[in-house]
Amino acid sequence: MIRTELERKILHGLALEWENALYLLDSKYRELMRLPAFSLKNMKRRLGYWSGDKNEICINREYALSRNWDSVRRILLHEMAHQLAEQVFGAQQTETPHGPLFRKACYLLRADYKASEEYISDDGNSGMMGRIKKLFALAESSNRNEAESAMRKAHELAAKYNIEILAQNTNRNFTSVFAGTPGLKHPREEYFLAQLLRDYYFVWTIWVPAYVIEKQKMGRVLELSGTPDNISIASYVYDFIRRYIDNCWTEYNSLNLLNRYRKTDFASGIIKGFTSKLKSNSKIKSLPGSALIKVGDPLLKEYAQYRYPRTVSISRKGSSCCANILQDGINIGKELVISKGITKSGGSTRFLLGCSE
Repeated sequence: MIRTELERKILHGLALEWENALYLLDSKYRELMRLPAFSLKNMKRRLGYWSGDKNEICINREYALSRNWDSVRRILLHEMAHQLAEQVFGAQQTETPHGPLFRKACYLLRADYKASEEYISDDGNSGMMGRIKKLFALAESSNRNEAESAMRKAHELAAKYNIEILAQNTNRNFTSVFAGTPGLKHPREEYFLAQLLRDYYFVWTIWVPAYVIEKQKMGRVLELSGTPDNISIASYVYDFIRRYIDNCWTEYNSLNLLNRYRKTDFASGIIKGFTSKLKSNSKIKSLPGSALIKVGDPLLKEYAQYRYPRTVSISRKGSSCCANILQDGINIGKELVISKGITKSGGSTRFLLGCSE
């Protein structure tokens, strides 16, 4: 019964995501697209398919039930591109399933023509990623100076790598993935974290529409765009900082006297403190003179403009903040070290509780 209900929610989400993707198309194409039937079926070798005869998009049942929504949505867009290629461009009559007209449809829908859920080109143990992985492992050192040095070298290595790519002007092979899960609302610290990733980890960050399975409505999720290596690092940092905040908050609010708004103050402070730390360490010596870690990539900006043609800026009103808790978070954030793993604090740190509401 639970599985049947989940499948129903997934099918509803596929329909909503299809409608949302439709508005990426010019009206002349949009009018020719017919709302398809959506189904989940047991398939051994295929992640999904489009049936023109049935006007149906089908997704692999086990895949849909076991993967995150980003992966399911990726398959949907791929099959929707097949639909566009056939219904609008007449691809079935003139070419193979993954020919030029299908590629054109993928381009218009911002779909992955390979429809692969993996965006890392290797196992993460070679090249730049492998070296950064080793530095993150060294950052677990109990020696504070060694840990700080390892994290700083990891950031410097990533910066040098991106500066070299910019200098060589090579193909970047950009891709996009979700960070976190879709939701109807997101706490303020999530927006600060998104800005930190954009400023210091060589990815483009933007909030995009996405289906929230639990609520059966369209919500939003943070999407990262960039090279596979940079997305791998930024995704790890995103998850690491969120876990770090949760662990620190559990200790800080051990008596459960503070509400969710105060957690936002605390978390915002941690991100602000860590940002100030990155800013103070943001000069490297990879090129004559010095270069900031915050490096702009014109091709990434161009990719972002293609992927998000109708962006809208939304201002958020500031809410009341407890200055003491914010400052406590800032102090803790200045001590944050990105490492291979995260361990729970031994409880020796004393925290200042200044507000109860």
